[in-house]
Amino acid sequence: MDHHLSPELEELRRTVEEFAHEVVAPKIGDFYERHEFPYEIVREMGRMGLFGLPFPEEYGGMGGDYLALGIALEELARVDSSVAITLEAGVSLGAMPIHLFGTEAQKEEWLPRLCSGEMLGAFGLTEPDGGSDAGATRTTARLDESTNEWVINGSKCFITNSGTDITGLVTVTAVTDRTPEGKPLISSIIVPSGTPGFTVAAPYSKVGWNASDTRELSFSDVRVPAENLLGELGRGYAQFLRILDEGRIAISALATGLAQGCVDESVKYAKERHAFGRPIGANQAIQFKIADMEMKAHTARLAWRDAASRLVSGEPFKKEAALAKLYSSTIAVDNARDATQIHGGYGFMNEYPVARMWRDSKILEIGEGTSEVQRMLIARELGLAG
Repeated sequence: MDHHLSPELEELRRTVEEFAHEVVAPKIGDFYERHEFPYEIVREMGRMGLFGLPFPEEYGGMGGDYLALGIALEELARVDSSVAITLEAGVSLGAMPIHLFGTEAQKEEWLPRLCSGEMLGAFGLTEPDGGSDAGATRTTARLDESTNEWVINGSKCFITNSGTDITGLVTVTAVTDRTPEGKPLISSIIVPSGTPGFTVAAPYSKVGWNASDTRELSFSDVRVPAENLLGELGRGYAQFLRILDEGRIAISALATGLAQGCVDESVKYAKERHAFGRPIGANQAIQFKIADMEMKAHTARLAWRDAASRLVSGEPFKKEAALAKLYSSTIAVDNARDATQIHGGYGFMNEYPVARMWRDSKILEIGEGTSEVQRMLIARELGLAG
């Protein structure tokens, strides 16, 4: 794999880096403290075309791929993860299912607005009693043949981008039938925001990602047209497993950005902070700690870019995506802890970015497949699991 980015990708990286430092960094702390969604920042990301990066130009996209998306996510997360996860979820979980599995009519209806950032989509998979066992879906959808509508009942939890003022749809997994042996057949159905019976709860009170939108959803006799079925009937679970495989690369890029941001902030602080008559960066203990942090971030970058390159070239990438997600999320937590330690008491103050990074890092070991799930996937790909 060539470690050099193409001129186009390097230009994208520089553009997003500049945006992150000049637009996001000065404002995001206030949004974070107020637990407020940063609409003005998201609108600007839409104008830049970031929500359309991996989608075809015919639907309003930029004609890029997952490598381009990952580069943008990494640069954003070096400054703030709430903004980065809003982009990741909007692309990987909101728009990508429609791009991969939607009919031409569904793509034409939804993708242009999703690619422009005018609208956000969400991914309704996780349930209160399900967690990592996504196949244990209890939400149901029954086809009312008299009206040719799906009738949906159930609930979802921890759904990103599901309750903003610009959320336009949630793609929901639901049991639509069962095999003769009683095994549930899960399908995916597009539910537009504002559909009667579709209730969006108040935002969660979270440890981190406080400037992103995460909510619980409930469905009580929610009716949507039969043509809102996304992909094949009974194939929803398999479709979303593919979405999660790809999404893990994006989360890995985000985690790498957070880990690199911890290095950036620690280097800056170690040069500025003086103790006992000299910068603390002159102390070998600090130097070695930051060197180890840089090593981890660099290795994580190699891992997610390798997985992304395999995806883009059409090669198998499931194991590499799991490896990248597992490693990058682990070292993001490590680097956030070490950066906080380097900052001392100031690292415990929310005015310093590393405090946000420390709070934001832990969810990376949980969301879009826990670290334990990644180890299961890796073992299975090695032929060690049945």
